Amino acid sequence: MDFELMANSLPKLLGATVITLKLLSVSLIIGLFIGLVFAILRLNKNIFLNKFAYGYSYVFRGTPLLVQIFIIYFGLGQIEYFRSTFLWVIFKEPYWCAIIAFALNTGAYTSEILRSAFQTINPGFIEAGKSLGISNKIIFYKIQIPIAIRQSLPAYGNEIILMMKGTSLASTVTLMDLTGVAKYIISTTFKPIEIFVVAGSIYLFMTFIIHNFIKFLEKKYSVS
Repeated sequence: MDFELMANSLPKLLGATVITLKLLSVSLIIGLFIGLVFAILRLNKNIFLNKFAYGYSYVFRGTPLLVQIFIIYFGLGQIEYFRSTFLWVIFKEPYWCAIIAFALNTGAYTSEILRSAFQTINPGFIEAGKSLGISNKIIFYKIQIPIAIRQSLPAYGNEIILMMKGTSLASTVTLMDLTGVAKYIISTTFKPIEIFVVAGSIYLFMTFIIHNFIKFLEKKYSVS
């Protein structure tokens, strides 16, 4: 093992970790919003909205994230009309294509997590709110959403970790994230074991932080 190479590579890999964290955080924020919207649509009694939300979830959960990235980054660029629209300003950038793919993917999983959480809410909470004369809108925003978020924390924590590891696919569209920089260093040193051990350790450390943060939130907001 070349420990000197591992030590010298660490600053570069840590610098690339910033890109990974940016991809993760932006994707999760957008994905959480998408997930909440589609979770609500999945619970809607309107058959069209319900099926539309189900179709979105089914497609993005049923296809590999790598394929989704390739379709968004390489596929849309093959459509001549699309390249002439204002959207091309965004979709020609690999950074935003990766974020869009990640957000749509995690949004699909998040929608199912939240849908399940909404469906397991004790009806007594809703009935209690109605008995006090609280409107359905206030009950949904002040009672159902907070309870659903609290109940979905364990599953959503796993989704965050999976999404964090999924960001490594950003390197396939030329982004120099943690995996991308690791691949570049390997291409110049021809020592993959040392570099991937360091990169893997950084991913493991981020997983440790996320896991313990979710555990902290679970403990803090658990029902006594």
